[in-house]
Amino acid sequence: LFPALAESFSQYQLSLAAGIVIFGGLILVNYRGLSSGALVGYILAAFSLIPMAIITLAPYATGDFAMANITSTWLPTDWAWDFHHILILLGIFAMAQWSACAWETAAIYGPEYKNPGSDVPKALFSCGAICLVAYILVQMTITGVLGIDGIAAAPIDPMLPLAQAALGDVGSTIAIIMLIAAMVLIIQTAYLGSSRAMHSMATEGNLPKVFAKTNAHGTPILAMVVIGVFNLILISMGTPSAILAASAIGYVCANGISLFAYVKAKSRPDLAGLDRPFKAPTGWKNVALLFGLFNLPLCLVGVIYLNSVEGSWFSTVVGICVLGLYVPMWFYSQHEAHVEKIAAVSMVSATSKK
Repeated sequence: LFPALAESFSQYQLSLAAGIVIFGGLILVNYRGLSSGALVGYILAAFSLIPMAIITLAPYATGDFAMANITSTWLPTDWAWDFHHILILLGIFAMAQWSACAWETAAIYGPEYKNPGSDVPKALFSCGAICLVAYILVQMTITGVLGIDGIAAAPIDPMLPLAQAALGDVGSTIAIIMLIAAMVLIIQTAYLGSSRAMHSMATEGNLPKVFAKTNAHGTPILAMVVIGVFNLILISMGTPSAILAASAIGYVCANGISLFAYVKAKSRPDLAGLDRPFKAPTGWKNVALLFGLFNLPLCLVGVIYLNSVEGSWFSTVVGICVLGLYVPMWFYSQHEAHVEKIAAVSMVSATSKK
């Protein structure tokens, strides 16, 4: 997008600098609480969703969309329903859901909503509906206009040639603005969601208590800094596909574990009777079990196999190691809880003796 910068700096240097600017800027914007981040989110959403809608709907009016580009290429020419290709398909599912199914982050802010019982379902269903429509519409339009070969030949992002085909040179400008806004919006959503999740886990005793600390405005700054530094380290992996592959492993495991936890909570009498502001329909336990098994082990095996086929064992190792980091952190958090319990018992004992 910026040839002058590409001539002066390496791709890694530009990626690292962009990461520092974006993460640093998001920390400053969200320092005073969620309200500032929400305002920025509204602005970024407007600059990404509105241009995206224009770009993806324009080809239907201009006649650039060809349904034959989709119907003639449902599967690759060398596709066979054998074990090899089925594992690849499961790996693609794992990669796709990482980018398409992230609206569960809306529930992370549940405790901070005015009416969690009604606001959480509204947030989840509205975000899910937008993601469902956008994901299908964008994929269908890009494939219908460019075809598989055109998508593969796109030097930066297929949205650029799509916008140019439908709207000319002005379309490319709109697409660039949209892509930058969408990128920052995605980063902010994942960044704030993960830092809030880390804060929540620390509060509940599943991570070291240091991550539960917040500033005067209730923002978990330390968690945000740690996650920002960790993401800057991930940038050193080089290619976006390698980062995506490593992230998909963690996402598949998180999805599977959370779904199995829901099934367990609904199956145990002591947990099933707990009061919940919002409850899923009665048969939803079976749906959760089905998708839990789809994630673990099917999609996990698939994405690991896909990485091996592409010669990217490094991504698999990184994904597994990142997941493994949680084990010692969990044990340390349990040690903290044990020490606090002993201290509380000692204090009660000393008070009673007086």
